[in-house]
Amino acid sequence: YNGGISREGDVLDLAVEMGLVEKRGAFYSYQGERLGQGRENAKLFLSENPHILAELEGQIREMAGLAPVSHPHTPEDEVTA
Repeated sequence: YNGGISREGDVLDLAVEMGLVEKRGAFYSYQGERLGQGRENAKLFLSENPHILAELEGQIREMAGLAPVSHPHTPEDEVTA
């Protein structure tokens, strides 16, 4: 609803399928950290913690034999002297 395809949901589902995220009952955990109770709460956690989402996505891509996501260079990346 109002969101289209959920990147967080796709990453979460693949991470569970590949054994990166543990699902016990309704609870999702990653490396001992609870992501949330229920899929929607776990998706919300990932949207609020983009570094964990990116880490999971990178691991999924590596396990699937895909190239890592390259992020375009932006002016914010440049360090001024």
